[in-house]
Amino acid sequence: AEPVLPPHGTGPEAALRTLVHALAEGAADPADPLCAAHLHCPPLAVATAADLAASALNPSMDSWDQAPAASALEALVTRALATEIHPTADALVTTGGTESNQLALLLAREATAHRGPLRLLAGENAHHSLTRAAWLLGLPEPVTVPAPAGTLDPAALDEALNELGGPHTPFLVAATAGTTDAGLIDPLHDIADVCAAHRARLHIDAAYGGGLLFSDVRRHLLHGIDRAHTVTLDLHKLGWQPAAAGLLAVRDPDDLATLAHRADYLNADDDTDAGLPDLLGRSLRTTRRPDILKIAVTLKALGRTGLGALVDQVCDLAQHFAALIDAHPRYELYDTPTISTVLFRPTGVDDTHLAHVRRRLLTEGTAVLGRADLTGRRWLKATLLNPHTRPGDLTTLLDLVTGAGEEATGTPPAGPPHTTPDLLEGTTPR
Repeated sequence: AEPVLPPHGTGPEAALRTLVHALAEGAADPADPLCAAHLHCPPLAVATAADLAASALNPSMDSWDQAPAASALEALVTRALATEIHPTADALVTTGGTESNQLALLLAREATAHRGPLRLLAGENAHHSLTRAAWLLGLPEPVTVPAPAGTLDPAALDEALNELGGPHTPFLVAATAGTTDAGLIDPLHDIADVCAAHRARLHIDAAYGGGLLFSDVRRHLLHGIDRAHTVTLDLHKLGWQPAAAGLLAVRDPDDLATLAHRADYLNADDDTDAGLPDLLGRSLRTTRRPDILKIAVTLKALGRTGLGALVDQVCDLAQHFAALIDAHPRYELYDTPTISTVLFRPTGVDDTHLAHVRRRLLTEGTAVLGRADLTGRRWLKATLLNPHTRPGDLTTLLDLVTGAGEEATGTPPAGPPHTTPDLLEGTTPR
């Protein structure tokens, strides 16, 4: 094998040709219709082009003199996106859902520090980054609230808050709008009512579901999101951005004062007194790239209607795929999808063989599917984020799973061959 650091370089053309080709040939391509395992979107070409420009210009967002135009752009775009949630809100740019959730816990801890140690309550369906953030910030062990139907139970939340302490105990409740396993949305408005009754702060992890804000058809699924103190958004999921493109929206911008930080070479007093923006309080990072550029270009290029159409397209496609599975005698559907995640499994295949099916498709390079363990069973997971996926691709996907399942069990499937693969044929997602 060639050394990673050779004594003498090969030159840029050979290096790019060799390594970029190697990366592309060994990549899981999110633009392939049969690559649907994770919340990993195919990025828009216009966003990718903007990202290349950001890399070439290489402004650093830790001081105004390094990025005057990018700084102004970030302020405008973050504010515009935040007001989609609440008219007084502001937002910070993050690397994604994990950093946004960590910042939400930090802001909650500092805002309630005068009342004692913050207690985090999160549903069984919550993202793992919340528990990790509590550990990182030295908070008490989070309280897990039952989510019997896959979503956080408001009655169980109310009971847990009653058991933990009185109205003076500082609580942060983390709800989810778009779970990783099934794309489910907690009853946000009801949870907000419980939080208000207990003087608890509310954080909503909408890393997946936040993209529904662009859709006039599905925005109502996020009813109650405006009542959250903080909201995680992640546009490298249902926003078609190259990673990273995360945000944390904060309903009360005064909460951000806790992030204030001084470094004379970056935000000297005389510069801020003269009116230059102070950017160190916009992130826990120092050097950070202008990820806002690709988001801004996308918003301008597509507008609300364009982004909303993409959201509706993949969500409608998930509905179509679910209908195809439900009508198929050899498959079982978990439930009607809420966003664009579809869980299903072949009938007559146990969990061990189901794992073999998924790995066979992966190693053969024919399809990439995720997995989820829910209701005591294992399911195959298709997360549909590619607007170019067509109904025929979904029929092909089921045929591949069927073939891999037959090989896994070593026996022909029970029942007659499926003869209605055209349920979705000829339809075009809206």
